[in-house]
Amino acid sequence: MSIESIRTVGVLGAGQMGRGITQVAAAGGRTVLLADLSLEHAQKGKDRIAKGLGRLVEKGKVTAEVRDATLAHIQPVDGVGAFCAADFAIEAATENIDLKKTLMCNIDEACREGVIVASNTSSISITLLAAATKRPAQVVGMHFMNPVPIMKLVEIIRGLPTDDATYETTVALARDMGKTVITSKDCAGFIVNRILIPLINEACFALQEGLGTAEDIDTGAKLGLNHPMGPLELADLIGLDTCLAIAEVLHRELGEDKYRPANNLRMHVAAGWLGRKTGRGFYDYGSK
Repeated sequence: MSIESIRTVGVLGAGQMGRGITQVAAAGGRTVLLADLSLEHAQKGKDRIAKGLGRLVEKGKVTAEVRDATLAHIQPVDGVGAFCAADFAIEAATENIDLKKTLMCNIDEACREGVIVASNTSSISITLLAAATKRPAQVVGMHFMNPVPIMKLVEIIRGLPTDDATYETTVALARDMGKTVITSKDCAGFIVNRILIPLINEACFALQEGLGTAEDIDTGAKLGLNHPMGPLELADLIGLDTCLAIAEVLHRELGEDKYRPANNLRMHVAAGWLGRKTGRGFYDYGSK
């Protein structure tokens, strides 16, 4: 399959990542079928994309014409069954193994034969997810970075059965979306989160042990390591529930104590303090 033949993309998940993927795909002129738990959830996802684009128009970063053209390519749909019209499908749900296996199976059943099904998972085995489908050779990992419209990287993960045509088409599609591509083996956390999550987790331990305040730890990383964001700020942006889920995958799959999630990360998630999306994480962002 050539990228020229990919005119309609199905995106399952209207959360933060799904909305970002939808926006980027639509901005490139492709029709995007945006699905979630219901048509109402999908429409709310499109409304949030419209709100974000509206702010960019106000700041003069995009034109009203670009905003309107992007939104015109986004079609909220009532469930994954609409993916029968998709030429490429991307799963972008919460980082939960059982949920993702179920959703990959649902997408597989809805899509036409030969259509590539990609997962935006940031840590879960693509081989495992592919086994839940009847098209394992056409299943691939397509890990976008958050926020998707700004971050230039896409990490492509080949599962054990992923064939060359699937891999090459997915790489070409990511590049056509304006992204830089790296390729990872199918191993827990892949490349980016194998490096990032231990950094975030160690910052959580440092905070837990009173080594410094959240501000001190983040300022140390920004000015001492030349990072654009501190690890605790970044964790709040990603979502502490997502960080914990990835840390648990690393700990379970790699079996080393260095990946054990910090207790204060677990406690923040248990309290529902998930970061920016809930208004409170390691920092207080006010009401959501």
